[in-house]
Amino acid sequence: MSEHILPPLRYAYDALEPWIDAETMRLHHDKHHQVYLDTFAKAIAGTAFEPLVVTETLRRLFEVPEAIRTVVRNHGGGFANHSLFWEVMAAPAGSRPTGALGRAISASFGTLEALTERFNAAAMGQFGSGWAWLVVDPARELAVYNLPNQDSPLSKGDTPILGLDVWEHAYYLKYQNRRAEYVKNWWNVVNWPRVAELYETAVR
Repeated sequence: MSEHILPPLRYAYDALEPWIDAETMRLHHDKHHQVYLDTFAKAIAGTAFEPLVVTETLRRLFEVPEAIRTVVRNHGGGFANHSLFWEVMAAPAGSRPTGALGRAISASFGTLEALTERFNAAAMGQFGSGWAWLVVDPARELAVYNLPNQDSPLSKGDTPILGLDVWEHAYYLKYQNRRAEYVKNWWNVVNWPRVAELYETAVR
């Protein structure tokens, strides 16, 4: 299916340095992400879910046949999660959330710094592999939480607008076991204009 393709990076592998190194980006995007995509596509081939975009499949996860549901959850989730991850990062620009997203952050968390603190706690509180998420819930409110492995907020009925991969493959080449340093530095490459677009789409 044309939708089930590896999305290209919108920037060079080294564009996020010094915060995320080029070799990690190359392996993470070209190797890890490709495996998630390939395994997901193979699992849904010939099923009613093959024509659907992956986000719709994850929203309907519990309609997926039980025989392939775990593969779809893990690898479809990995495909979708990483596709979003590349979008919400960009070369360091020092921007902050403004407009509707900025107002929503103020209403939900008080300040960007308070959101950052809560998000970092979610990232550090995820035991083992997983993700930290900023989502829009069905009530169009912002929420922060973590999920294990490649579980997607979409399967909970939420819409992710910012996600941080805390699997070791996302940071180990540069940071080794220093997850806290990686989490702190990652904020330097958050693409707030894109997150704002995702927020506005989610609340429409």
